[in-house]
Amino acid sequence: MTKTANTTENTLRHVAFIMDGNGRWAKKRNMPREYGHRFGVKTFRRILDYCSKIGLEVVTFYAFSTENWKRPKKEVNAIMRLMDAYLKECEEKIDSYDFSLRFLGDKSAFSEDFQRRMVFLEDKSVGRSRVLNIALNYGGRDEIVYACNKLIAAGEKQVTAESLNAALYTGACHDPDLIIRTGGELRISNFLLWQAAYAELYFTDVLWPDFSPADLDAAIAEFHSRKRRYGGV
Repeated sequence: MTKTANTTENTLRHVAFIMDGNGRWAKKRNMPREYGHRFGVKTFRRILDYCSKIGLEVVTFYAFSTENWKRPKKEVNAIMRLMDAYLKECEEKIDSYDFSLRFLGDKSAFSEDFQRRMVFLEDKSVGRSRVLNIALNYGGRDEIVYACNKLIAAGEKQVTAESLNAALYTGACHDPDLIIRTGGELRISNFLLWQAAYAELYFTDVLWPDFSPADLDAAIAEFHSRKRRYGGV
């Protein structure tokens, strides 16, 4: 067994993914962008299964940002259909999952039925041994504003790092140890801005539909080769 499997000993508990490159993957094959998103979902399932296999406590996927609404309506509708299908699958299988499912982001942008189903799945899976975060209609800046307003509404007169952290969508989750972005772009695109303060960043040219467990192993190996100082020497 490789060292990647022993995540507790090597202090790797939370990996977050910026799943980039679906559209370009489809374009390379002279197919519409929606085609790439369908294959991206298959990669999501494969990587989630592998993350569970190697014992990660928390896994977060950036599925749809607050800015992604600007994309062509046809593409947005295709993504929403894929999400709807995934919600239905989760509803059917949630009792067999070993993770608590959480949706990060502003749910109010979705239909009432979509919101109800997300809340149902969160409530139904609470307390499981692992956490799966899916960021939907999510933006890091919006999340910080949301947390501040939540504390104000609760009557807080002063915000601390601890109280703000607890008010975020991620709540009591460990901050990400490693953030992986596929597709070759070198930015984090408004993702987990507060939580990423000391995360190790890993960028790869591999487009998301082609991202494999071996690619994840390479990212984790790189993580273990680094020394995390947290501002120290």
